[in-house]
Amino acid sequence: MEHLDGNAAAGDLSEVFTLEATAATATCAGCGDTGHIADVHVYEAGMGTVLRCPSCDTVLLRVVHARDEVLMEMRGVRVLRWRTAAE
Repeated sequence: MEHLDGNAAAGDLSEVFTLEATAATATCAGCGDTGHIADVHVYEAGMGTVLRCPSCDTVLLRVVHARDEVLMEMRGVRVLRWRTAAE
């Protein structure tokens, strides 16, 4: 199968990154629990924000503001999911 470059994913990525982040549910890579981002434990220190799993305290996500960049690391999130249709 022939591959494309990252620009081919622009449509899919633009759908995700315009959704309300706190409405998403995350599955913790540490313990497997799933819950809304709005319910995680948030710690702000210096130039960054750390989101931790409320069940096991695993770091789910880090956001850092450095100079003219925003960096996000999500190694503690196994799956990040948004519901796009009404139930």
